[in-house]
Amino acid sequence: MAVMAEKSGATTIRPFHVDVPDENLVELRRRIAATQWPAKELVSDRSQGVQLATIQALAGYWAAEHDWRACEAKLNALPQFKTEIDGLDVHFIHVKSRHENALPVIITHGWPGSVIELLEVVGPLTDPTAHGGRAEDAFDVVLPSLPGYGFSEEPKEVGWDPGRTAQAWAALMRRLGYTRYVAQGGDQGAAVTDSMAIQAPHGLIGIHLNFLRRPPAAVAAAVFGGAPDPEGLTEEERAAFEPFKAQIRKGYIVEQGQTPQTVGYSLSDSPAGLAAWILDHDTDSYEKISRAFLDGHPSGGLTRDGILDNITLYWVTRTGTSAARLYWEGAHAAAGAAGQTPPEVSLPVAFTVFPDEIFKAPRSWAEHVYPNLIYWGEADRGGHFAAWEEPDLFATELRAAFRSLR
Repeated sequence: MAVMAEKSGATTIRPFHVDVPDENLVELRRRIAATQWPAKELVSDRSQGVQLATIQALAGYWAAEHDWRACEAKLNALPQFKTEIDGLDVHFIHVKSRHENALPVIITHGWPGSVIELLEVVGPLTDPTAHGGRAEDAFDVVLPSLPGYGFSEEPKEVGWDPGRTAQAWAALMRRLGYTRYVAQGGDQGAAVTDSMAIQAPHGLIGIHLNFLRRPPAAVAAAVFGGAPDPEGLTEEERAAFEPFKAQIRKGYIVEQGQTPQTVGYSLSDSPAGLAAWILDHDTDSYEKISRAFLDGHPSGGLTRDGILDNITLYWVTRTGTSAARLYWEGAHAAAGAAGQTPPEVSLPVAFTVFPDEIFKAPRSWAEHVYPNLIYWGEADRGGHFAAWEEPDLFATELRAAFRSLR
């Protein structure tokens, strides 16, 4: 990758341009062709993992039809930058609205995503009048790449947990000159955004989440600490509790939380292995991605090219291992905070539930963790990768969520 400007100071903001060498893409296709496939699964569903037909269809399209240069062009059409924060070079996209008094928002992606999952919300947020919104609902959009993800530098020391990243994001917004802004996140991005709300840096006036990373204490103790299941759960809370508990015990969360270096060897050496690991995230997104490759029927923005843009980004930046370490960092931070009183959040918090999410967070849980809940939205479609799958709906929710804070 080529950077358009050289670093000239620790706080310098330098333009960034993506240009992956041709030989890297040739080697990628060679490795895909050389994949040693396992035998077909012995069941008719995904209970044994990513199905052979799905990953082979993905690999065939990846090697023969996917165009990484088209993704590069899309990225390079947006203002991209790098800047050093806390000793780490951070990549981010920064698009200002043409409308006056636009509200700055910093949106954090998750795993196994990247800024690519957020690209289609830039237009609706910065130029709402072209997407069914009002000029007064416009945002300036900042999309940073998490440390060790995409074009952000890989941490060279431990300690880059969501809390430290939250501090870096506050520093980034100050460096961009923003004295009043909001933050948004889902998945790991929700952990970072929640940490920002806890830290309440000067200028942050509210947050929006589409995934509840921090449930009430009794639920957290049962899910993370091995305590008995909480008593007195409502039907809605029980319907959320069971899939939440099951997800936390999934392989990628356990493996990346305990030994990310081990899984990283295959993520760095095998494109097919990297793709399979990324696909095996949750049932809803897997089924939608599988349909896109097997039947050619994408779910919103989860197209074959969009999915492979994201996976290819992991491959060409060699960030499979460094991205996985964020789970290890989060697990160690949580262990260090065990037994402590859960932090209070007084900032305004907005929340949107998407129907195909891993679990549908009950409003009662959100109100328990965030007593200053100013907005509760329930979308009629979309899943865990809501901004990617339904960018216009996602943008509509953000406009409504932050309207009272303008």
